[in-house]
Amino acid sequence: MTVENILLDCDPGLDDAAAIFLAAGSPRIHVLGITTVAGNQTIERVTKNAFFVAKMAGMGDVPIARGSARPLLRPQVQVCSEIHGETGLGVPVAEPERDPDPRPAAQFIVDVVMREPEKSVTLVATGPLTNVALAARLEPKIVERVKQVVLMGGACHTGNVGPAMEFNIENDPEAAHIVFNEPWQVVMVGLDLTYQARADKSVRDAFKAIGTPAGDFMYQTLETFAENYKAWRGFDAPPLHDPCAMAYVIDPTVMEVVPVPINVETKGALTAGMTVCDFRRRAPEGCQAQRAAVLGDAHQLGQSNRVKCTGAGSAQDVCCIAAALGFLQLLKA
Repeated sequence: MTVENILLDCDPGLDDAAAIFLAAGSPRIHVLGITTVAGNQTIERVTKNAFFVAKMAGMGDVPIARGSARPLLRPQVQVCSEIHGETGLGVPVAEPERDPDPRPAAQFIVDVVMREPEKSVTLVATGPLTNVALAARLEPKIVERVKQVVLMGGACHTGNVGPAMEFNIENDPEAAHIVFNEPWQVVMVGLDLTYQARADKSVRDAFKAIGTPAGDFMYQTLETFAENYKAWRGFDAPPLHDPCAMAYVIDPTVMEVVPVPINVETKGALTAGMTVCDFRRRAPEGCQAQRAAVLGDAHQLGQSNRVKCTGAGSAQDVCCIAAALGFLQLLKA
C-alpha cells in the first residue's frame, strides 16, 4: 500500500475539520504538517480550530504553523461566518495546549518540501492559496520537488460567492493565479465535483449514532453546516467540499479528472476570482492542470483501502465515503 506524504494547508472551517479527520483516519495518508490561512474565519480562529480538531483526530503531535492573515494584495480576507459561524466550527473551541511552529506557514512548507525526497510530498490546500503562493515565491525550487498540488477551490461553471467565483479562489485571486501558473501538477477539486457530495440527514445521524465525543462533534458541526447552508443557499443537504480533495489524494479513482487549461481572472469587476477553464479544444500535451468532474463509486474506494464501506453504496453519500476511508473507524476509537 502506497502512503502519501501530505502537507495540509487549511482554514478550519466545518468541512476542513472533516478533511482533517479523513486524513487522520486513512492508512494511506501521512500528515507531515498542517498550515493555516485566513479564510472561513480569521487567522486567529482557524489556527485555534486546527489545534482543536487535530487533537480530537489523534494528531496532537503533528506540527501546525500559522500562516497568512490576509490576501497577497487585497486589504482583508472575507470570512464566511454565515456558513461556519463565529468560531469557524459552529461549536465552542477550547484553547490550544501547545504553541504553533515558530516558522510562518510559507517557510514551514518550504522547509518540509526541501527536506523530504523529491516528488514525495503532496500539497493539499483547502482554503485560499496565499500560503502556497508565498512558498512558491519564497523558494522556487519547491515547484519541481512537490509531487502535486491538490486543491479544493474554483469552479468551471457556477460559483458560490458570485455567478462564476468560488470562495477560496475569490478570497485571493492573485495567489491562485500564481499557483495555477507554476509548472507543477495541479488538481482542482472544485464546485463541479463537491456539489455531488451532500451530507443529508441520514449522513448526519450516522455520526450522532456513533456516540463518541468525536462523533458528536461531527454531528453538531454538520447540523450547523446544514442549517446555515439552508438559510444561505436553500440546500436541503450541504455539500462537504474539502473532504473531496483529501479523498482524491487517498485514492484518485474515486473521481474522474480531466486535463484542462485553467487560469484565474484577477482584474474583472464582476469576475475577479473566476477559474477560467478552457474547454474549446483538447488539452495540449503536457497540460499541468486537471479538473475533477464526476464522483465515483465509494465501494470501490473502500475496497482499495481495505475498509468495508458501510454507507448506502453511492459516493454521493458522504457517510459512505467516510466509512470507506476509515473515517468512521477513527471516530469509533
